[in-house]
Amino acid sequence: MDPFEKQKKVVYELICDELYVPMKAKELAILLNIPKGERDALHEVLDALTAEGKIEATKKGKYHKAKQKALCGIYQAHPRGFGFVSVEGMDEDIFIPEGNAGQAMHLDEVRIKLLPEAGGKRREGVVLEIIKRGTQRLVGYYEASDNYGFVRPDNKRYDKDVFILKGKSKGAVTGHKVVVELTSYGDETHNPEGIVTEIIGHVNDPGTDIMSIVKGYELPTEFPEKVLNQAQSAALRGIVEGDLAGRRDLRGVRMVTIDGEDAKDLDDAVSLTKDGGRYKLGVHIADVANYVQEHSALDEEALKRGTSVYLADRVIPMLPHALSNGICSLNQGEDRLALSCLMEIDGKGTVIDYEIVESVIQVDARMTYTSVDKIITVQDEEEREKYKDFVPMFEQMKELADILRKKRRSRGSIDFDFPETKLILDENGRPTDIKPYDRNAATKIIEDFMLIANETVAQHYYWQEIPFVYRTHDNPDSEKIQKLALFINNFGFSLHIGQDEIHPKELQRLLEKIEGSEAEGLISRLTLRSMKQAKYEAVCSGHFGLAANYYCHFTSPIRRYPDLQIHRIIKDTLRGRMNEKKTLHYESILPNVAKQASDLERRAEEAERETVKLKKVEYMSERIGEEYTGVISGVTNYGFYVELPNTIEGMVHITALEDDYYEYLEDTYELAGETTGKRYKLGQKVRILVKGTDRLNRTIDFEVCEEKEETCKGDGETDGERNQKIDCK
Repeated sequence: MDPFEKQKKVVYELICDELYVPMKAKELAILLNIPKGERDALHEVLDALTAEGKIEATKKGKYHKAKQKALCGIYQAHPRGFGFVSVEGMDEDIFIPEGNAGQAMHLDEVRIKLLPEAGGKRREGVVLEIIKRGTQRLVGYYEASDNYGFVRPDNKRYDKDVFILKGKSKGAVTGHKVVVELTSYGDETHNPEGIVTEIIGHVNDPGTDIMSIVKGYELPTEFPEKVLNQAQSAALRGIVEGDLAGRRDLRGVRMVTIDGEDAKDLDDAVSLTKDGGRYKLGVHIADVANYVQEHSALDEEALKRGTSVYLADRVIPMLPHALSNGICSLNQGEDRLALSCLMEIDGKGTVIDYEIVESVIQVDARMTYTSVDKIITVQDEEEREKYKDFVPMFEQMKELADILRKKRRSRGSIDFDFPETKLILDENGRPTDIKPYDRNAATKIIEDFMLIANETVAQHYYWQEIPFVYRTHDNPDSEKIQKLALFINNFGFSLHIGQDEIHPKELQRLLEKIEGSEAEGLISRLTLRSMKQAKYEAVCSGHFGLAANYYCHFTSPIRRYPDLQIHRIIKDTLRGRMNEKKTLHYESILPNVAKQASDLERRAEEAERETVKLKKVEYMSERIGEEYTGVISGVTNYGFYVELPNTIEGMVHITALEDDYYEYLEDTYELAGETTGKRYKLGQKVRILVKGTDRLNRTIDFEVCEEKEETCKGDGETDGERNQKIDCK
């Protein structure tokens, strides 16, 4: 044992002795027979034990065993050096300042000690111990030397290069993207060590960039043979007579699917008729649970994946294509098994009656968002003639969707209409164009119909008091809302906050007030950033963003495991199988299913964002030196982000602002020049020049070439905001 560690052990055991009484350092030194000239070493030992949370000192400087119970959780590192620890049972993560993480790495399970509270800010802590390492493999860029090599991790949450001994590189050369298995995690003076287990390809080879992200997030790329065989058997079996027993036959009901042009997994169809002032809306969802039995290889693989992942150039499906694009896809003209939510809705958007049934359906037309929008918005004569039998239904769908949206908005549902990014890639995966992907009237129809179905199903099963998986969205952090309220006062707007809480209707009113104003983009972004992320839970706690007391994900069982899970519960209930044994079974598994689904959703979102960032960098690398006008979308103490109308975001580093010394004003999200008085603030329009790109770090650098003082409406959505999207389909 190290001499210092041995000294710590002796002192700690003394302090833990039941006969020990609290003593000052001087008294401890006398008790331990430590000469005056060697007492600095004792102070170092006491400081170390205090930092580890094992001992504490009173106000009079007397040391005793720490009373505070250490907390355990998962460490989430940030590329800028600080991090957070999520502790089960605590509403907020614990902030770990830079330097307080010790040797903890991203995703490690750690034991921490809370630091004394500091004036209403987020609780801070220090890592005392690494309980379990959370990372075994990393993906990165290999650099060779004569006798060794290094791997620079792609994920910037890992801030140390991995040392590769000679003979452990699998033949990798500089420029290769590799998978490295960690054999040592290093310490304060040594880098982690590892061995290369896979060479993904050279950094310049087509497809290597995306595959590096796939490997980095440990996304499964192949289905096990047993899973494929089960999927193929289900697909070949098709629909047999026994499948129709007890089902509502809706094959005579006119219905359509409405999806994107490229969609192949069509898991929802809609039908609508109008009788007087009442609408009869049917939302029909593929009965995936009929083919994916609980505990089967298919089911276990779907749970392991949690969700389909939509990357820039590929989709990694939750279920094999034989199911997702075959027997479970609601293809035009083919009989399909479904779960249908049949709702009767009045002219005010209230669901006055409904049924949830197992059904057999046949879709009459496979429609696209573009085509339906041409019919109901553009009034395109050719398109309306082509689908003349469906035009009245589409017009009624537009009517009902408008009614539902108005009702939802009146109760406070928050609708952030930031456009998503649409990537246009060539056959080699290179981006040829990047532009905002805007929602049209047809996409809103489907969103509105899926929302009302999800709410109806969630409310029904909540009051049935049956175990279920809900989609929840917690109230915003009161400190962030207070900060938002303070900031918008500068623009003449206000928020009514009651007892440290805010009603979603108040935020919706704010968005309505700022609509069309110069500050709209700025305040919309800040409002979105004040919100928490939605998640899955086995307890119904409501959905703040939708202002809904009950909400679930019922409508996409092909691509989301929680939807598949609740379909099983629905079928068990409809068939009278929800006995005490089944209830106990679901109560025992659903909390873990919900947590795993939430975690895998985060993983998928991060991977999706990284592929979009990568393609944006690749696109802008061919446009260095070009000028654009954008809006400042984020301000930090090291510079500011500028977002262009095509949703691409880059950074102007503070070091590039050579005309002055700039101070970061956190309360107003500004960089202020000390002598020139220039200010760069959130929402400000600026003229920038593309200075450079870094494909490895996936960053774009801008520099200011012309300033415009006015603010403008935001043209897009930052990566940090995209994962806060309000739930719909």
